Amino acid sequence: MQAKWKIVIGVGVLVLIGGGVYASIQYSQRDIVTVQTGKVIQEDLASVVTASGEINPRTYISIGAEYQGQLTDILVKEGDHVKKGQLLAKIDSAQSEADVVAQQAALNSAEADATAAEEGYKAGQDNVLTLEATLARTKADLDRYDADFKRGEELYQSGLIPKSDYEQRLAAIQGQKAATAEDESRIVQAKAQLSQLSAQYLSAQKKIAQAQAALNRTADILKKHETIAPIAGLVTYLPVRVGETVVPGVQNSAASTIMTIADMSIVTAEVKIDETDIVNIKLGQPAEITVDAIPNKTFVGHVIEIGNTAILRSTGLAASTSSTSSQEAKDFKVVVAMDSPPDEIRPGLSCATKITTATRKSATAIPIQALTSRTKGDLIPDKDKPIDPDPATVKANKEELQGVFVVNGPKAEFRKVETGITGATEIEVLSGLNPGDQILTGSYQTIRTIKNGAVIKIDNKPPVAVKAS
Repeated sequence: MQAKWKIVIGVGVLVLIGGGVYASIQYSQRDIVTVQTGKVIQEDLASVVTASGEINPRTYISIGAEYQGQLTDILVKEGDHVKKGQLLAKIDSAQSEADVVAQQAALNSAEADATAAEEGYKAGQDNVLTLEATLARTKADLDRYDADFKRGEELYQSGLIPKSDYEQRLAAIQGQKAATAEDESRIVQAKAQLSQLSAQYLSAQKKIAQAQAALNRTADILKKHETIAPIAGLVTYLPVRVGETVVPGVQNSAASTIMTIADMSIVTAEVKIDETDIVNIKLGQPAEITVDAIPNKTFVGHVIEIGNTAILRSTGLAASTSSTSSQEAKDFKVVVAMDSPPDEIRPGLSCATKITTATRKSATAIPIQALTSRTKGDLIPDKDKPIDPDPATVKANKEELQGVFVVNGPKAEFRKVETGITGATEIEVLSGLNPGDQILTGSYQTIRTIKNGAVIKIDNKPPVAVKAS
């Protein structure tokens, strides 16, 4: 019996000793934090902004009806390539053609009247010139008769000629004066008539101008019955058919749009960029474009336009038109031109773009999840914190610091860092770390909660996959 009790007591003692050792080990490890670590590396980094949108041509024109009427011909179909100036469609033009013929006849009549008026005016001018020449001769004869009369008067007073000769010379000069007065009167009448002819000629010229203007107007209306391609491109939208009536100038009406032509020489991806990323977008930045309808292909392009107006994500309207826009997420339109668009590309296709906003060669980089933040107060050991800090100290201790936890022997030490561009999974470190430094990379919960100076245990084993039962 004594031997049996000795064995029992011995076993009990061993159990107590083992439990004490286990408890001591567990107590000593109660503040040890299990972490995953990685090293600071050097690699090429690229900061990329991803966005989705749709394919659109850089230049496209919706051709509307310029005259109300029935479509009699549509000379193209959707998907056709057209040239600038090509005839695309016709609207019934019978009435306008008749108006043009009538106005052309009116113009011809006005021109005939103007020709007659011009001939009459020229004849009047010739008549005035003839009468003026006749008056000149008459006045010359009057001067001659006047000189002859004055000599006869002197001779008569000297008694050298008879009275009958004197009276004959007096009658001659009086008759010539009457003839001169008559010629002058005829010139006055001829000039008055010429003035009337001039007025008639000017009136005829105005009628020609009016008739020409009316003809131009009706001819312009006739031209509007024909739809001409303003640019070379692809017919991308053709909502009407022959026999339908089109109406000009009606906004958002199917009857006002005949077709849309797109210049597919410059194809763009119009995407919406989140407001937090738009500040990094610059003109000329390279981009990769993928089109849902063309799988397994990536097209290159570059940024050619950056919108300045915020667009509400919920409505697609400009934020400036909404009184509640400050409470909503916003996007900005960015246009990326495809450098070599494929032939099968079509407007309206869904697409995604990756715009490279910055690149770094051999950048010092760390995993994004390793980056965390702490306040200054969090980094001060509890034993060193003042019991009753002053307001300035309280404010200073609330300052946020960005950094990582570095492995320093058995402990984790917080180190402030400055960061640069952000890649897909890594972020550039500008200062605070060197390549090869060992830092904490996980777990996410650990990095969020670990304290500066905490004792750590490194466990970089990959997690064991759980087999599905």
